[in-house]
Amino acid sequence: MITQALMNVCDPTCLALICLGVVVGIIFGSIPGLSATMAVVLFLPLSFGLEPTNGISLLIGLYMGGISGGLISAILLKIPGTPSSIATVLDGGPMADKGEAGKALGAGILYSAIGSLFSIVALIFISPYLAALTLKFTPVEYFAIAVFSLSIIASLSGNSLIKGLLSGLLGISFALIGLAPIDGISRFTFGNFNLMSGFNIIVLLVGIFAVTDIMMAGLGRKHLDDAYGKKSYHLKGFGITLAEFKDQIVNMIRSSIIGIIIGILPGIGGNVAGLLSYTAAKNSSKYPEKFGTGIVDGVIASETSNNAVIGGSLIPLLTMGIPGNTVAAVLLGGLTIHGINPGPLIFQKSGVYVYGIFFALIVATLAMLVFERGALPIFVKLLDVPKHILLPIVMVCCVVGAYSSSSRMFDVWCILGFGALGVVMKMLKIPSTPLIIGFILGGMTEENLRRALQASEGSISVFFTRPISLAFLVAGFLCVAYVLKNKYKNHGENTLGEKE
Repeated sequence: MITQALMNVCDPTCLALICLGVVVGIIFGSIPGLSATMAVVLFLPLSFGLEPTNGISLLIGLYMGGISGGLISAILLKIPGTPSSIATVLDGGPMADKGEAGKALGAGILYSAIGSLFSIVALIFISPYLAALTLKFTPVEYFAIAVFSLSIIASLSGNSLIKGLLSGLLGISFALIGLAPIDGISRFTFGNFNLMSGFNIIVLLVGIFAVTDIMMAGLGRKHLDDAYGKKSYHLKGFGITLAEFKDQIVNMIRSSIIGIIIGILPGIGGNVAGLLSYTAAKNSSKYPEKFGTGIVDGVIASETSNNAVIGGSLIPLLTMGIPGNTVAAVLLGGLTIHGINPGPLIFQKSGVYVYGIFFALIVATLAMLVFERGALPIFVKLLDVPKHILLPIVMVCCVVGAYSSSSRMFDVWCILGFGALGVVMKMLKIPSTPLIIGFILGGMTEENLRRALQASEGSISVFFTRPISLAFLVAGFLCVAYVLKNKYKNHGENTLGEKE
């Protein structure tokens, strides 16, 4: 069975399809507004006419390339190509500004592959046990996870916790717009039917990260050449020395584990995994104040984790038929069409194809590593393009990406609105990252809270009597307490220094 699967994947046609998928996925992932989901959806009909192993391998290549490709624009343009690369912007962008674009890209690519390999190992060896654990998760546990994830706002609030909380609450407010979960009541639409479906996460990301920077560049156009002038870069290997690799082992393993766990839990995704890993790396670092200024630790944490989500999301998909994210949901459709029915008996009924998926993931990871590293000199050439030429092109791409997400002009106006909001927040020195976190987790928090309260007939004690839920709530409380303690300590030291 295993030998047959290996032979199927090593077939030249299958290898070519995997490479094609990886390259196309990287392109989709690197263009703001497009995504791995869109790439897989567009190629899904093409896979129907292929032999099952070939068709699924093509989709696997698209998935792998699409998730990893987001780091390219996140580092070079400070725009997350995919939602999974949100945390990569925080240190990847500043590294590019300091002339370390090559190192940031190289490290991101290397640790994307490492995170993927970690998750593939988990998928192969421990998927049945991990999948069984997720069966114990109810809306109560998912609400606790959402609350725990929201606690990272405290760590990413910068110097002002109040401003960070304000930004996070603003993000949650945006998430409440549209139809309410469960009962479908319209909220905060003000009679505009375009708001019935709420705001698209792609639109928000493009507006806050890309359009804001373009507007800020326009406001400072007299200093455009100085602020956005040509920057040097260096390319050597993957930008990581052996000593640095050893120093990052704990960060790498921790981020991989977080990514795998988040991938297993349905409906959360790589964006949360990247932010959680970034926060964990910052809180455990000997120099947390350097995070956000351009250090490789942040890039490694984000890219290792969001790629580890890939294998993690396939664990519940294959063993229980439950997709961990939107891409996995599309893959579920592809598996079903090829006559592969995920579930506890999948290894007995479709073992050859399952092992084919394992081998295809490994090949796709290696292909991603080779193609992205080989194209690094091309990627960094973006830094040589004069910014008065590059920024208008980026703006056009933002408009096209926003329109293509839902095929409506309303989203184009939304990216302009969010861009203007981002400018105001920058002027007031309000961090934008908590806004993104609040928006991503707001809907999940509300939906699971309502479902849990319905099941418990309105009793909140259910959140504290279930062990897993209680553990996440306590972890969230401790995380916030730890951040507050450090901020109070730093404030006291700064005050003492001023007196002296």
